[in-house]
Formats: sequence, structure tokens, C-alpha cells
Amino acid sequence: MSKEFHELALEYHKGDRPGKIFVSSHKALATHHDLSLAYTPGVAAPVREIAKDKSKVYDYTIKGNLVAVITDGSAVLGLGNVGPLAAKPVMEGKGVLFKQFADIDVFNIEVDTQDVDEFINTVKNIAPTFGGINLEDISAPRCFEIEQRLIEMLDIPVFHDDQHGTAIIIAAGLLNALEIQGKTPEHTTLTCLGAGAAGIATLDLLCELGFKKSNILLVDSKGIITDGRNNLSKEKLSYKRTTDKKTLADAMNNCDVFVGVASANLVSKEMVRSMADNPIVFALSNPDPEISPADANSVRDDLIMATGRSDYPNQVNNVLGFPFIFRGALDAKASEINTEMKIAAVHALKDLAKLEVPKDVLKAYNTDSISFGKDYIIPKPFDKRLIDVVPKAVYDAAISSGVSRI
Repeated sequence: MSKEFHELALEYHKGDRPGKIFVSSHKALATHHDLSLAYTPGVAAPVREIAKDKSKVYDYTIKGNLVAVITDGSAVLGLGNVGPLAAKPVMEGKGVLFKQFADIDVFNIEVDTQDVDEFINTVKNIAPTFGGINLEDISAPRCFEIEQRLIEMLDIPVFHDDQHGTAIIIAAGLLNALEIQGKTPEHTTLTCLGAGAAGIATLDLLCELGFKKSNILLVDSKGIITDGRNNLSKEKLSYKRTTDKKTLADAMNNCDVFVGVASANLVSKEMVRSMADNPIVFALSNPDPEISPADANSVRDDLIMATGRSDYPNQVNNVLGFPFIFRGALDAKASEINTEMKIAAVHALKDLAKLEVPKDVLKAYNTDSISFGKDYIIPKPFDKRLIDVVPKAVYDAAISSGVSRI
């Protein structure tokens, strides 16, 4: 980040009113009568109804359109364990995206503990306020246990976006890239660099979509996850392989797909050159990818590449997912966001990229033409059709899979 951009960002967040979000009322409160309806004595009417039937809380309060964006600040962006206060701008930013893209209201909550049990109890105790819980920027492997235990405890959707939001967008783009490159999931070899929240969740979802564990090599900071490694988490153990290969370079040799969710500049030109014909590279570390598109394209002319950046084609951006996934889940009054709902979101995003791109999207990106192909494998964040197709797919999957209250 340049010094000029750093200062611009600080001024953006400070401005005349610090922060990015605020709470506002959408009911009239201009007269004595309004006041008597909004608070006492009128407020007693919905209280009595909810006391008789708890489901009425969705009729008379914000609960059905309110999501908690919750963190402990232990894994914020690429900045690491910066703590709850430093995480607050990111959580506010998430709230802005929820509201802008899916008209979902958010309370951002920064919890001052990194003890798993204490964090879980905090979320459990405040959960009645919300229609859904979006966990954010929580370090692995703690995040896996936290999410799973909360899913089991609560009757509202609990969704760790760093895991599943990332996985859904990667999967949608990757399925389209495979189609363009003439490959199929069941016969594709894949190397994943990064065994944290995003890496594990992505592999889990890809296996639900037809990829074979026997064709996957998972690489962490110590090398390939093999059965010769000790002290592996249970998440890593599920992807251990019996192989003589040890390094990232070994793993990438002759593989079809590389997915990087690790750190900048870990992949060399030689590694990309060694990949199979018509390779696919998703170098998703932010702000700097595992290998730059310029370097990767300089050694392969048969490559499809995606990054996490908006200044390159094929941006893998979670904003394509979480607002619309929660919109569908909330509208369905779902008790969870299950695998069927995630897969529905994948296919909705995948299929949308194949449709003709509207003129307002072309205008937003200052171009005359965007069409399905190597430089467009996933929709753009400002495609207004997202709010129509993704929530409906998620809603329908919630109904058909039996997790909806409707």
C-alpha cells in the first residue's frame, strides 16, 4: 500500500463521522402518538405476542434480517492476530457489504477473548438477537471447532465466511475454468497451498463437487501433507497422502490446478512451467498473490489465472457470496447453511458467468465487452443479477433439504 493510498484510506474511515456504519430507525417517530407506539405502552403488544409464540419474533422485530459479524481479531486479513479493536474496521466493512449488496442489517461484534470455550459461550448467549451469525477472521484450527460447535448449539445459520464463502467462490470459478480447459473434476489433479480455514474448506467443498482426494496434494509451510508427517490437525489428516513428493515444486509438477490461499510470492515461474497442459492457477493471497499474473503468463500461454485482486481478471471476491447466501438463508428462515445450500450457490454463480453481461456492468468496469472465457470465469461483484439468482438458489436448497422454517 502506497503512503498516499494509506492516508486516503485513513481519511475515508475518519471523515466527519468516524467509521462506516450507523444505526437508524425506519419507523415514524415525529409525534407523541408515534412515541407511544414505538415504546411504552405500544411496545407491550409485540412483547405479549412473542411471549406466547417465539416464532413471532420474526414478525415484529429486526431478527429475521439481522446478522452478527463476529471476530476475536486473531486472523485479520493478511495482518495476523491484531486483536479485537484493530479488527473493528474490517467488521464494519463487512456490514457495509451486507447492506449494500443484500439489504441485510449487521451488528459488528468484536469479542475480547481467544479462548475457544469463552468465545463460543459469548456467541451462544447473544445469538437470540440475530437471524444469522457470520464468523470472521478467526485463526485456524480454532475456527473449525468454534463453527462446528456453534452450528450444533444454535438454530440459526452459523457461517465462517473465511472458510465457506471463499470455498464457494473458488469452486464456482474453478468449475468454469475446468470446462474451458477441457477437464473434469473427477480426473483433475490439484495442489492446494495453504492448510488454514480457506484451504481446508475449499478442498472439502471441491470433493463434494466431484474432485477426488486421491488427486489432491495439500501443502503447508512444512511441505506436502503426507502420512510421514507428525502432529497434524484432524483437518490436515483428512488430506494426507502416501507419496514420495515433499515440496511445493514436487506437488505442482504436472498438476492440473493450483489453488493458493497462503502468502505472497511462494510460487516460481518454474513451478508454473512444470504444470500439466492447459493449467489453472488460482493465486489468491492478498494483496500480493503467490505468483503475479505477469510472471505466470510469461511462461504459459495456455493458462487460466485468478487472483483475489480487482485489478486483474477473474477476481475471487467473497462479496459474490456471503451477502446473497445469507439473503437466501434468512428469507428461508433456515436453521443452518448446509452443504446443499453451498452447492446451490456454487452453481448459481457458475451459471451466471455464462450469460450475456449487462451494459451497466460493462460501464462499471469501463469496457465495451465481457464474455465467458479465460478472462471471465466468474461474475463481477456489481452484477445486479446476483441478488436475484443466488439467494433464490440458496432459498430453494434450504426448502428442499429441510432446514427451512417455512
